[in-house]
Amino acid sequence: MKIMEGKKGIIFGISNKRGIAYGIAKSLHDHGATLGFTYANDLMKPRVQKIATEMDIPFVEPCDVTNESEIESVFSKFGEEHGSIDFVIHAVAFANKEDLMGNFYETSLEGWNLALNVSAYSLVSVTRSAVKWMPNGGSIITLTYLGGERYVPNYNVMGVAKAALDSSVKYLAAELGEKNIRVNGISAGPIKTLAGKGISGFDTLLKINAKRAPMKRNVTLEEIGNSGLYLCSDLSSGVTGEIHHVDCGYHSIATSREDAALVGVDPVTQKRIS
Repeated sequence: MKIMEGKKGIIFGISNKRGIAYGIAKSLHDHGATLGFTYANDLMKPRVQKIATEMDIPFVEPCDVTNESEIESVFSKFGEEHGSIDFVIHAVAFANKEDLMGNFYETSLEGWNLALNVSAYSLVSVTRSAVKWMPNGGSIITLTYLGGERYVPNYNVMGVAKAALDSSVKYLAAELGEKNIRVNGISAGPIKTLAGKGISGFDTLLKINAKRAPMKRNVTLEEIGNSGLYLCSDLSSGVTGEIHHVDCGYHSIATSREDAALVGVDPVTQKRIS
């Protein structure tokens, strides 16, 4: 029997086959889950619709996660169609490209508010609407990154947003535990996604992780997807408030600026050594 047979849920933030949200969606789909997808704008609609068609998923709805009414509408449509919701994947994050370069202290208030709103507060908004459709409990998962726990070159304001996201996971888990609603985060290691390409020096991060991680390699999309499957399924029924690292063990290693030198970056300036 497929472990997600009869389970149904919504994935916010799927955009292409190279993204973490897709890895989780595929694993859930392969194990029998009924899925619904959302897309942020008209530009993203064809990409998301293509993935939905390939998986034979009819529920594809627009949703700007900064718009409370659109979030409510998505949950109402999906909930009324299926009766209830068992899981939600929050795979949404955004920051201006210029705020992922240069000095963190030069982050504008506008850039700060945008990154924190889209990347962190949206989890609170999504959860608020999800709870209404989880009478028997459920699982809510968000995607975070090690840059919220420690300094990562060029991650800047997104690191602060992920720190807020990590803390939100714990507060939501504490409040919703009595409702049997579990809230967890997946902290994946660097992986070649379109989002990752937006971070200056991302290829360097990949090399550092592969050299320093105990497993001496980078994590795969399938491995992250299977972790999402675990956290959505009843196999993780006793797990909540957790930031689950899927990074080949890199998070467990004491790191320093010397890591940068391993891949040809000056350990002080973080600039490439010619």
